[in-house]
This record gives sequence, structure tokens and C-alpha cells, in this order.
Amino acid sequence: MDTGPPTPAVRLTPQLMFGLLIILVGVVFTLDSLDLLAAERFLAYWPVGLILIGVAKLWQARTGYGSSQGGVLFVLAGGWMLLHTLDVVDVSIISFWPLLLVFAGSVVVWQSLRGRRLRGNEASDAVVNAIAILSGVHRGSRARAFRGGELTAFMGGCEIDLRQAEIHGEAVIDVFAMWGGIEIRVPESWNVIGRMTPIMGGFEDSTRASGDARNHTLVVRGIVVMGGVEVKN
Repeated sequence: MDTGPPTPAVRLTPQLMFGLLIILVGVVFTLDSLDLLAAERFLAYWPVGLILIGVAKLWQARTGYGSSQGGVLFVLAGGWMLLHTLDVVDVSIISFWPLLLVFAGSVVVWQSLRGRRLRGNEASDAVVNAIAILSGVHRGSRARAFRGGELTAFMGGCEIDLRQAEIHGEAVIDVFAMWGGIEIRVPESWNVIGRMTPIMGGFEDSTRASGDARNHTLVVRGIVVMGGVEVKN
């Protein structure tokens, strides 16, 4: 006897965790308005929410979706702020904001060195590498066998036009955007897979894929911090 399609398992995702946290905050405020509890006693431990979102991101990366860097950052930031709330540490996490610059510089250097290795091993048009720091970069490719590349935008923007390029199988573009934006234009014959970790930023896939797009896949992966990455046709 046909019992119908199996019920899909619930995946632990940052979106699910964020939604549950919003519901929890709403319940706490409702009980506070009814004088059943004091909301400030519970909301003081809000950094636990960052830790839970980070754990969800790490679990998502473990199952093959996204990267683990964002999860680690959420867990470390939430853990430090929770310790500061509990008076275990005296130094606020705001004091470490210059480490964001160190992190951004490290990513730029790493992608630059890796980009040189890619350029040495691939045809120049098959790999797109761009670094925009306080500026804008416009690049394109007409490669018959596009392989991917590295894109970095720090307080700047990258515009990449791949509508004349072709993919045979899968290509991967690693991106990092911090206080900046990256825009990638692709053909309608490409299937786009986003494996991004947004941190106070966003990733948007605005593409319209055709029927044979599954044979030509572009994977966009990386981190966006207080910026945006968009892929469109």
C-alpha cells in the first residue's frame, strides 16, 4: 500500500534557529507584559542566540552546505560576549574591532597568492581574479572552458560579466566582500549554487536557469561581511 512520499527530515539551519529565537523573544516579552516574569533577566543572555546560530552554521557546513568560518565567528563572538555579561572577562569584544582589519587583510593576501597560482596553471581567460579595495573593478570572460576564480571587495566593488563564457561541468568562484559588493552576471544556461556565509550582509541569486542548466554549474562560495553578493543573468 502506498503511504505517500516520505516526510523530509528537518535540517538544523541558521534560518531555523533565528526563527526559533524570535519566537522565544516574543514569548518572553508577552510574559513580561503579563507581569509573569522580568524580561531583562532573560534578555541579558542574548549572546546565547549568537552561539546557537554559530552551532547551526557549523552543523550546516558539516552536512556539505556552506562553509564553517562564519559558524566559528558566531560562536567565538557570542561566547566572548556571554562571558563579558557574566563578568568572567572584563574586556568588551568591541575592543577587538581592529582584528576585523587583520582578518580582511589576511583574506586578501591569501586570495591574491592563490590567484597567482591559478593564473600560472590556467589560461588567463579561463580564470577570473579581481581585488577591489576602495575602488571598482570590471572584468569579463569569453572562455570556452571557464574554471572559476577569486573575487575580493573591501570597501569597493567587483562587476564580473560571464555571459559570453561557457562551463563544462562545474566551476567555482571564491568570494570575500567586506563593506563592499560583488555582482556576477552569468548565462541562463548556468545553474548557480550559493555556499555563502553572510555576516550582517547578504547573498542573492537572481538568476533564471533554463532546462539544461544542470549540466553547467557555477558554485559561488565565501564570506560576505556587512556587504552584498549578487548573481544574475
